[in-house]
Amino acid sequence: MPFVKAFLGGFVATLVCHQGVYTLFYVAGAALPAPPYNMTATAPLGIPAVISLAFWGGIWGVPIWWMLRNARGTGYWLRALTLGALLPSAVALFIVFPMKGHAFAGGWNPQVIIGALILNGAWGLGLAAFMRLTHRPLETQAG
Repeated sequence: MPFVKAFLGGFVATLVCHQGVYTLFYVAGAALPAPPYNMTATAPLGIPAVISLAFWGGIWGVPIWWMLRNARGTGYWLRALTLGALLPSAVALFIVFPMKGHAFAGGWNPQVIIGALILNGAWGLGLAAFMRLTHRPLETQAG
């Protein structure tokens, strides 16, 4: 059950935190490839891009939660920020971008790399907050 919550947490964190920060970038006038909450249909199923992104955020939520679940205190939040920023960003920049015909690592553009780290770090904190609010450790559950 915690991994279903982790998927939901990653999904929700994408819609609230990742896209929330992306919206702030958009409003600030950052050069972005698409608007926030992009409803453009994606291939092959025609799902809106933001829902596809949230689905992958949910998929990422499971392994990130597995690595985060035993952290406590400040370490919990630092680990969420670090894992959220680094792992999805690395996969996006070094694997997904080239697969979609974009420059490897965003052409090593610091704005692209730093933007990815900020967006995905916010996502990681959102996942951590969702899990903190919804996950009860086994020892505290009534049995």
